[in-house]
Amino acid sequence: MTSTTQPRALRVGFVPEHFSTPIHFAKKHYGLDAELIPFPSGTGHMITALCGGEIDVGIGLTEGWVAALGRSQVDRQDGGFRLVGTYVESPLCWAVSTGTDRPEIRSVDSLQGAKIGVSRIGSGSYVMGYVLADQRGWLIPSAGAGTAGEQALPFSEFVVLDTFERLRGAVNSGAADFFMWEHFTSKRYYDRGEIRRVGEIYTPWSSWKIVASTGLVDDTSNDTRLDDLLDKLNRGIQHFNENKEEAVQYISTELDYSAEDAQEWLKTVRFPERTQGVDEQVISGCVDALCKAGLLPVGKGVNAAEMIARQR
Repeated sequence: MTSTTQPRALRVGFVPEHFSTPIHFAKKHYGLDAELIPFPSGTGHMITALCGGEIDVGIGLTEGWVAALGRSQVDRQDGGFRLVGTYVESPLCWAVSTGTDRPEIRSVDSLQGAKIGVSRIGSGSYVMGYVLADQRGWLIPSAGAGTAGEQALPFSEFVVLDTFERLRGAVNSGAADFFMWEHFTSKRYYDRGEIRRVGEIYTPWSSWKIVASTGLVDDTSNDTRLDDLLDKLNRGIQHFNENKEEAVQYISTELDYSAEDAQEWLKTVRFPERTQGVDEQVISGCVDALCKAGLLPVGKGVNAAEMIARQR
């Protein structure tokens, strides 16, 4: 008698914020068979986990995935993962925050040359620092300068702080001057008077993508786990769209957001009907922005199409 071994459940990294609500619904209502592993420190930490074989799939910020894959292409290495799906269609609003008692920081214009707090090098909070600097005209051409390649560093220091809690503490202690984090996640700390808002910036692209480890996307066996995951996410998104009161209840009781903020967020977010596949034009636009910001070099082998395992 021949015994067969069932493949283990996929290990899926996600950020435990309001955006994760459809994932919760997929698990609760539609039998999503996956081990959900929270990464409160964000996309940069998931990149490390994917490369280390600790997770199989990551659901995170577009710019973090693209920046990491682009750097791997420049180094002619396997990035450890590929883009397979789209999780959020709408752009992300990054709030720009400082400490409550930092009178010298009056506006975003005060931040040129300041110390920027980031969760990790390569994370969304790091990448968006360069996008902000590019939009503000702070990127000064200086061939070979610093980690930005063709651009001089727009800030005096990148202070790596890992978690949102430590970022909030750093702008109040003076260890960092400002940081950027998603608007609604930041808002409750403005309301409490813990940090102060000085501005905002939107991503010039749809904000969340799904990636899978290289081994998983290259598997030529009849492994249906990834397809099942994406199908169940579709059902979780449909449930989210059709049950807004349940979404507000979950977000306001389980994820530490007020019901009012959850309701306001619902007006701004747009999930896809189908998570399967990634639009190459979106990734090309992100690559162009990262090259312009100096985070990726122009003409050094960066190829948006090769980052994508499943195109729309």
